[in-house]
Amino acid sequence: MENELKKRILSSIILFPIIFFFVIKGSYYFLLLLIISFAISSYEWHKLAKKKPYYILGFIFLICSFSSIYQIRIGQNNSYEEFIIILFICIFTDIGGYVFGKTFKGPKLTSYSPKKTISGLVGSYLLSISLIPFFFYFDLYEKNFFLSKIMFVILISTASQLGDIILSYFKRKSNLKDTGKIIPGHGGLLDRIDGMIFAFPFAYLIMLTNLFVES
Repeated sequence: MENELKKRILSSIILFPIIFFFVIKGSYYFLLLLIISFAISSYEWHKLAKKKPYYILGFIFLICSFSSIYQIRIGQNNSYEEFIIILFICIFTDIGGYVFGKTFKGPKLTSYSPKKTISGLVGSYLLSISLIPFFFYFDLYEKNFFLSKIMFVILISTASQLGDIILSYFKRKSNLKDTGKIIPGHGGLLDRIDGMIFAFPFAYLIMLTNLFVES
């Protein structure tokens, strides 16, 4: 377990600056990252769900998800701040769930994902909410109330956690532990971005409806 954790940390240290660079640069750099990520995710989904009745639906979802990611980063106002906030909510949700779950253990959250615990659920929300000060720094939602910012983070964190659980369900249906081996310590790319591909479309819908913008 300790060796696995070291692999996760090392992979994150190497990958995060690279991804951050492509996100900040935007334009064709980000588009290239998106295309590569979509291709790998599609291949992993193909291996995971081939001959299953939900095979095509998974591809449709991936197309919609990656399209929303493109719209948030490039299609709307070509600004990386919104993208980074959502990305960090997903990352902190994942870290909070992992650390609190391993530390406090306790009752399982669902049988589909045996590693998910109630304590991990609480940790995911607590750590993601700790990002609230970044909203003020970036001044992304200057017309919002503080409560609205908390609700936004909670909703995105919830979508991210649901994505994790849903992919775990499909992996369990296919008797697989991971979707691949491309990222040491994490498994496949889908194992790493399962929450994000659910969180970003949900965040995009919130932005389109101006749900947390005071009129």
